[in-house]
Amino acid sequence: MTVGTHRTVLVVEDDQDVCESVCDTLIDAGYAVARASNGLLALHALEAPNALPELVLLDLMMPVIDGEHFLQALRKDPRLSALPVVLLTADRQAAAKAVALGADYGLRKPVQLLELIDTVSKYCRR
Repeated sequence: MTVGTHRTVLVVEDDQDVCESVCDTLIDAGYAVARASNGLLALHALEAPNALPELVLLDLMMPVIDGEHFLQALRKDPRLSALPVVLLTADRQAAAKAVALGADYGLRKPVQLLELIDTVSKYCRR
């Protein structure tokens, strides 16, 4: 999912306010964003034959398919398994929780916007 020269981040978040804040911050920082409000919609978006995003920002608690089950499905798919995933969670041990679930990193909610940009830039080859 590369749009022009912009790197795309897939934001999977069911809280509309959080999603808007994260997406606006990423757009302001020069990223393209794709959105999904639950894990099932995110998996469908990733199954499309177009290019993959550089990174998935994933909420843990969501309806339909939550972050944990989304990660399980993602890591089982050979085409998607190497895709970096940063978990967004209210858990105080966000980084440890993320790694335990199969994500690459974890950010604690509420997300500090500078930390968000630093983390995204680390995982997106800019």
